[in-house]
Amino acid sequence: MSSKSVKRISEYFIKPLHDLSPEAKQPFHFTPFELPCLNISYSQKGLLFAKPPPSESQDFSITAYLDDLRRSLSATLDHFYLLAGRLVTKKEENPASYVIYLNTENSPGAKFIYATVDATISDILQPADVPVVVRSFFDLNNAISHDGHTLPLLSIQVTELVDGIFIGGSINHMVADGTSFWHFMAAWSEIFKSKDQYHGSISRPPVLKRWLLDGSDPIINLPFTHHDQFIERLEPPPLKERFFHFSSASVSKLKAKANSECNTTKISSLQAVIALLWRSVTRIRRLPVDGETSCRLMVSNRRRLNPPLSDDYFGNPISVLRGTATVGELTANGLGWAAFRLHKAVINYNDTSVKESVESWIKRPFIIKLSQRMDQNYIHVGSSPRFDMYGCEFGLGKAVAARSGWMNKGDGKITMYPGREGGGSMDVEICFASSQHIMDLESDEEFINALRIE
Repeated sequence: MSSKSVKRISEYFIKPLHDLSPEAKQPFHFTPFELPCLNISYSQKGLLFAKPPPSESQDFSITAYLDDLRRSLSATLDHFYLLAGRLVTKKEENPASYVIYLNTENSPGAKFIYATVDATISDILQPADVPVVVRSFFDLNNAISHDGHTLPLLSIQVTELVDGIFIGGSINHMVADGTSFWHFMAAWSEIFKSKDQYHGSISRPPVLKRWLLDGSDPIINLPFTHHDQFIERLEPPPLKERFFHFSSASVSKLKAKANSECNTTKISSLQAVIALLWRSVTRIRRLPVDGETSCRLMVSNRRRLNPPLSDDYFGNPISVLRGTATVGELTANGLGWAAFRLHKAVINYNDTSVKESVESWIKRPFIIKLSQRMDQNYIHVGSSPRFDMYGCEFGLGKAVAARSGWMNKGDGKITMYPGREGGGSMDVEICFASSQHIMDLESDEEFINALRIE
């Protein structure tokens, strides 16, 4: 697969189908959830579909299909018009201010790319490691969120394979988290399916009104005079990416085991699976037993706030939680011990915790620098098996697989997906800098025994 190359055939910019309302043309200001993410890379997720079978392919035209995708995308942007905008920095000297906001006016729009590759679905899914060519199924590689000043906030790349179609989205992480990205994809698929692309009604319109901490100013003045004072670019490290599948039976057994060991019923399926991953990855790294290890979880704050935000709140209201332990504690105690440690980290991060964190940031704003957060003693878990990825069909039936690009990854990064068959099954993508670590993981008894349960 290393010899395969993606060829770009065409590029378009797509604007909302209808003119924006006066309200939609107003500056859109970011919250303390989003502004720290200016250095975070674009999020890249996509779906691999099989082309219609030969019995139906005589009625399938890639040209007509792309036209339908573009029209339905334009209609979808009527609702998600923020994705057609650009970032703007407004600087003033007297008094000094530095404000970054989203401007929906006078923008070229979202980007839409059509590309081809001489590869089959089997070429993508059969290799043990994710083929490097998958990275080329996404646009805006190496872009960070601050680049949204000049780059599109959303870029869709449709890559035609010999027997398949990959629809990949690259989205600015200040504008949307995983929940919002898959909300957008579901709405786009819904409009595509309805064929009513002029009116473009959707069942779940996004909630665009910003959440504000009581008493805070909706316009946040950052303590900078130039972006060089906070911008950081890191070259993605060479990584091996491998998928592992946990059947619904395996997930159920892990959850039951974790809860039984702790004499509780509070540990979730996801916490049990992540605890297994944390323990197994820590073991194969052969770290000093007295060293600290952590499991970092990306979580949505929508339901943590009181009153809660709608699940349709469009934005990036996320936090990073951390379960910690010494290596000795984590490996000597059981699955339940690790899972309950994660459970406590999750439940203890509540409305008060979120608002205290936001209030602290408002007092001393900062931009995340990933170089200051790197160590080899942690795993970082992103995405969620609860996202309805396979509900997005775009007229091609259920996707055969979901994949991600190479941004926001490092050694020990774990990306969670729903299993294609549903029923609580999960797919897990694990990134390692070392091929030896992958081999060791596949020899880890606890990990392999969990995978073998069907």
